[in-house]
Amino acid sequence: MNAGEVLKHVDHTLLQQTATWDEIRQICEEAMEYQTASICIPPSYVKQAADYVQGKVSVCTVIGFPNGYMTTKTKEFETKDAIANGASEIDMVINIGWLKDKKYDDIQEEIRILKTACGDHILKVIIETCLLTDEEKVKMCEIVTKAGADYIKTSTGFSSAGATFADVKLFAKNIGSDVKIKAAGGISSMNDAEQFLELGADRLGTSRMIKIVKNENASGY
Repeated sequence: MNAGEVLKHVDHTLLQQTATWDEIRQICEEAMEYQTASICIPPSYVKQAADYVQGKVSVCTVIGFPNGYMTTKTKEFETKDAIANGASEIDMVINIGWLKDKKYDDIQEEIRILKTACGDHILKVIIETCLLTDEEKVKMCEIVTKAGADYIKTSTGFSSAGATFADVKLFAKNIGSDVKIKAAGGISSMNDAEQFLELGADRLGTSRMIKIVKNENASGY
């Protein structure tokens, strides 16, 4: 797999709290030049970025990010606002406390509501694997599948760890046939990226891949 093929699976990401428009614009330009799957940026920049890229790359943003404990109505509003501003992909964070409390129906209903708000647009569900047991991860594969989301995603990149090969393997064994996998956070080399894809990931959330291709310092998400 060459670098160009890998980049087609990358959500080129900038979600730091300090992100400026100049930095977001650079993300947009790189994504268009290297033909990544999308840019993944803060909601406050979605409209500006969507106007800037003019449909040449998909605009993805995050909802309930990074902690996931906002109310469902808040997440629904965020989602509708992001779609209205030009987002074509939504990455939502589940309420992890609800999962710990075994409020499975509440989590499933929240995902369903946000998928309804997305309509034909893509919904990815971030479950923050580093905070979960394997049993909880398997349960979330079931819930995400039943709720009709498009992707299950490993991580925000803002907790104690990011994607692991083991978690992507676990997802691949337990998700429904219509659900895809996004590995995100800590993907630090082209070899890592290729292995995640070989294990079953369809998307990679990272700020590093284009830097790696350009032989630049590849620190970050």
